[in-house]
Amino acid sequence: MNNPTESHFKQSLSLFDATMIVAGSMIGSGIFIVTANMSRQIGAPGYILLEWIASAIITVIAALSYGELAGMMPKAGGQYVYLKEAYSPMMGFLFGWTGFTVIQTGFIAAVGVAFAKFTAVFFPVLGTDHIIADLGFLKISAAQVFAIAIIILITFINTRGINYGKIVQGVFTSTKLLALALLVLVGLYVAFNGHFISGNFHNLWSAFSVNDKGTTTQNPLTGFPLLAALGVAMVGPLFSSDAWNNVTFISAEIKQPSRNIPLALLIGTLIVGVLYIFSNITYLAILPLHGTPQGTDVMTRGIAFAKDDRVATAAVSIMLGNGAAYIMAALIMVSTFGCNNGIVLSGARLYYAMAKDNLFFKQAMKLNSKGVPAISLTFQCIWASVLCLSGTYGDLLDYITIASLLFYSLTIAGVFILRKKEPHAERPYKVFAYPVLPAIYILCAVAISIDLLIEIPKTTWPGIIIVLIGIPFYFLMKRSQKA
Repeated sequence: MNNPTESHFKQSLSLFDATMIVAGSMIGSGIFIVTANMSRQIGAPGYILLEWIASAIITVIAALSYGELAGMMPKAGGQYVYLKEAYSPMMGFLFGWTGFTVIQTGFIAAVGVAFAKFTAVFFPVLGTDHIIADLGFLKISAAQVFAIAIIILITFINTRGINYGKIVQGVFTSTKLLALALLVLVGLYVAFNGHFISGNFHNLWSAFSVNDKGTTTQNPLTGFPLLAALGVAMVGPLFSSDAWNNVTFISAEIKQPSRNIPLALLIGTLIVGVLYIFSNITYLAILPLHGTPQGTDVMTRGIAFAKDDRVATAAVSIMLGNGAAYIMAALIMVSTFGCNNGIVLSGARLYYAMAKDNLFFKQAMKLNSKGVPAISLTFQCIWASVLCLSGTYGDLLDYITIASLLFYSLTIAGVFILRKKEPHAERPYKVFAYPVLPAIYILCAVAISIDLLIEIPKTTWPGIIIVLIGIPFYFLMKRSQKA
């Protein structure tokens, strides 16, 4: 039986659809938990808010810079294409290699397991502690198997055509944006009606780190130790704000891409950044920052020692009472499902573009009868599922931030390079305040990267090594082309 295929992508995504992919891919589970770890790392409300504000600003700057490249090259593969054109095919391949091995698939696996963990609030049998297979060297939990089932479901939905993927993305992203906005509004209403933790705002800048037992360092953080701690703590906000670049992978399927991609990048990152900042203001307004791990309720545990780091759940329990765990579990299920849909949908287009250049499995460049790269989606699904079973997705996520910062910096530096290499190329949109804004991002990203490499080498150098391992694979691919 013949299986007809499409020869090219269909431009069927509107500005709204593209914006939902930007925002939906960014909001996973990070905003609901990472503030707890930040509070143990720097211990000062002012610096916590400053970190979230800085993360929002540099993310918007990066999005503005990508907008110029997207307007120039509205092609499937997005960032891969930008790196290839600015530097070389090898640089593009290294980005795609890292995306497939770590960034995209590791993210899909981790978000899938997060979805399963919060589903277990309603169905405990799906928890990570329910081991269904013990192979000695490997234990497989019900959560991992359920995560794989969800990844397969999302992949199947997206093989049915871009319209199915965009409907899922629009519904789930709109829902979680509305829910996050309501969390902020209700939280601030509660704060302004008597339940306001004024102590958090009396001493905004007294920074100190806290260990897992709840004791502080002997000396407050000042000078270089403070800068180092701020760099490490920035991992949380940056990780929570990642994946906004995924929309560039689907450039070929967006209507008026030269206009709509830059706008979607700006609107999506701006909306998420503002919501993240106000979410943290809400946490600080209704929960004490410091607490003790031995605390018996949300107030005595504080933000720093919220149970399982679930700060948002603790905040909602103040607003709405004992049903908070179920309310937040449902919200995070919506959030993670929508997040994974955006990443699954977009990532497959990256490998499609690589396959077109003979730098990935050739079958990945085939479009099915619905006009989507179904085989590329399948490859992505298989590897993400392997990472789920391996249990290494948590470690891989630790490596993502340094790899993402590296490629973000190189891509934005590509704006400078391409302005020199191709000065007369059509640029429907030019980055605002060039060259100041792109330079600010590059300097910030490089400074944070150096800090991470020095302060937490165990979780950053492996990320660099994964990128470098791609070099011999690139030359193997080139040799196979010649053969």
